[in-house]
Amino acid sequence: MTEFDPDRFEAEKYVDYFPQLQRAYKNAFETMNEEFDSTLIHGIDQQVLNESEPFYDEDEGFTVELPDDPYDRLTAVVVSEEKFEGVMERYREEIRSELRRVFGL
Repeated sequence: MTEFDPDRFEAEKYVDYFPQLQRAYKNAFETMNEEFDSTLIHGIDQQVLNESEPFYDEDEGFTVELPDDPYDRLTAVVVSEEKFEGVMERYREEIRSELRRVFGL
């Protein structure tokens, strides 16, 4: 495993850290899929998170930036915006947690 370096992460995350990113997102997906409706989680994974971007800040830790209008991107599932936002925030926290775990932070 490549040792975590914040500067390298920002510059070359998809080159130097791709396996770790895949593992963190996969682990988060599996956790969320066990806790919530699988159709909703699959929709979020394929239509929202496929365009998400993880970032690292030494003061704030990991964040996950979503694409513009994430609720509008979800066309495969009918869900209220309020429920979507709650599940999405929980999913983002799960990804952040997995990123911390995978990178040993």
